Amino acid sequence: MFTLPKLPYGYDALEPVISERTLHFHYDKHHATYVKTLNELLEKAGKTPGTLEQTIVEASKAGDKKLFNNAAQAWNHTFFWSSMTPHRERPAGDLAKAIDAAFDSLDGLKKAFVTEGVGHFGSGWVWLVADKSGTLAVRSTHDADDTVIQSDLTPLMVCDLWEHAYYLDHQNDRKGFLEAWFDALPHWEFAGYQFAAAKGNGEPWRHPAPDAGEQRNTRAG
Repeated sequence: MFTLPKLPYGYDALEPVISERTLHFHYDKHHATYVKTLNELLEKAGKTPGTLEQTIVEASKAGDKKLFNNAAQAWNHTFFWSSMTPHRERPAGDLAKAIDAAFDSLDGLKKAFVTEGVGHFGSGWVWLVADKSGTLAVRSTHDADDTVIQSDLTPLMVCDLWEHAYYLDHQNDRKGFLEAWFDALPHWEFAGYQFAAAKGNGEPWRHPAPDAGEQRNTRAG
């Protein structure tokens, strides 16, 4: 079964945008519960998972909403942790050029990303994605929905729009959270790796395989 992947940084590493208190609550409670429930559902159904991506796709096709929700949320959260770094970065190389082509500038991408996240009604996720040609887009998904079931897109980074991701630190100011998040926390090196994979240069990130208890949450999965 699946093991809760380790965080790639300390609980206090993302302050002040995401506090140690929030990260303990978010990772130790919410993410851990999704993984625990996912394993319980798989065990009850007598299923031996191959990959989490396969589990998500099969649950979606079967209309098994409970399994899909927990599997997708487990994936989304692990990808979210990978999308962040405590060291401020800027996009470089081909990714920087693609951002300029799609959004005119990094500031243009920030405006599109924050606007999409603020405008999303209810809980969900806001993503930067690339298609196979390398064209970038910002989109949001609702609740547990993600990009795993959309084989034509590769996620480059994601930010959590559920209130538990920011309420302790930013109250109901989702816009303020997204602006602070975009300025300080995106792991642009990871996004660049994903961008190259979207165009066929390397393999995109995959969730750690079942029973990979000691495997760190690295960009190669």
